[in-house]
Amino acid sequence: MARDTVAQLSSYTDLEGARVIDVGTGFGFFARALADAGARCTGIDHDLGELTAHGVPESNQLVASALALPFRAASADVCFSSNVLEHVPEPWRMADEMVRVTRPGGTVFLSFTNWLSPWGGHETSPWHYFGGDRAARWYERRTGRPPKNRYGLNLHAVSVSSALAWARGRDDVNVLDALPRYHPRWAEGIVRVPGLREIATWNLVLVLRKKDP
Repeated sequence: MARDTVAQLSSYTDLEGARVIDVGTGFGFFARALADAGARCTGIDHDLGELTAHGVPESNQLVASALALPFRAASADVCFSSNVLEHVPEPWRMADEMVRVTRPGGTVFLSFTNWLSPWGGHETSPWHYFGGDRAARWYERRTGRPPKNRYGLNLHAVSVSSALAWARGRDDVNVLDALPRYHPRWAEGIVRVPGLREIATWNLVLVLRKKDP
C-alpha cells in the first residue's frame, strides 16, 4: 500500500530530492517508500512505541505532535499523512499545521478513513454504526480486551463533508483532487454526492497545492 500511495503522490509532484514530512509515520513504511522514490523524508509520530515496533527508528524519525509540527513554516516541499487524521482530537488543527509547513507551490497529501464508511470504526466495524462507545464495549466482550482504536480517545468521527469544507474554506491552497482512495478513478464522483459520499468513499484523499503569497 505504501508503494501504491507513493506512486499516486508522484502523479502530483516530483519526489526526487523533495523535502517531505510524513505526519504520523508509525512503523515508517510510507517514509521508506518515499525515500525509495528519491525524497528526503522526515517522519514524526507521537507514539515512541510505534516508531520502535520494528527496531531502532531511523535518525530522521522524531517523536512529536501532529498538532504542533516541529518545523518552520514553508520548510517542506510535500507534507504527507496517511490514515492519521481520524486519530487526533483536533483534526483540522493538524491539517492547518500541514499547510503551514508546506512551501508555496508545494503539495499537501492527506488521507483518512471517514467515520461513516464501512471501516470507520476500524477493528470495531461495522458496529460503530450503532455508536462508538457501544462498538468498543461489544469488541471487548467478544475478544476479552479493549480495542486499540477507542472512540473518543484515539479514534474520532471525521467526515468527508468537514474535510471538503476545511479545504475549500482556505484561501491559501488550491484543491487539486478529492477522491476515494481505494476506488477506481471513475468512482471519484462519489465525493460530490452528499450523504452517499460519507458511506461509499471509505477513505478520502485530499491533494492540495499551496498558493504563492
